[in-house]
Amino acid sequence: MAAAAVSYSVRSERVSPAEDWLDLYRATVGDLYGYVSRRCGGQRALAEDVVQETWLRALASWPSAGTPKDPPAWLKTVARNLLLNHYRRAAPEPLAPERLEQLRDGAAGSDPEAAALLHWGLGRLARGPARLLEAFYLDQRDTASLAAELGLSERAVEGRLRRARLQLQRKLAPRILA
Repeated sequence: MAAAAVSYSVRSERVSPAEDWLDLYRATVGDLYGYVSRRCGGQRALAEDVVQETWLRALASWPSAGTPKDPPAWLKTVARNLLLNHYRRAAPEPLAPERLEQLRDGAAGSDPEAAALLHWGLGRLARGPARLLEAFYLDQRDTASLAAELGLSERAVEGRLRRARLQLQRKLAPRILA
């Protein structure tokens, strides 16, 4: 499903009026919540906390630094980092091999333990492979759109995905029950 184009009112002055903040919040909070909830295994409280903390950081940063040119990208980056920090703090419980299949089938979004393990592993990968796996599996982007964004052929993206999956598998292997 194609996302609807949204226009953001971005001001260059240092402090935006309250109405602009509220408009921007309303325009982005649903998409941000969806982005976060797909990454936290159905843990609604965690998703809400991350979205709230993300917006608190925006409110703390933007009045002095100015509103970024692409507020949704800024918000998603902060939310992603908050989630990675959350999952890095505690090592996840070992997971049975059959539950690993849920990760391959994209069901980590509804299983808190699988999501914790997945993000624990993603947090230990280099930024490029981790983001590629997130975009393909969590954001459900196809290889054609990833290739266009990265300036690569689809075949090159497929190769990078294969290598990223192998790297993730190596990180997760010690956490899979025998």
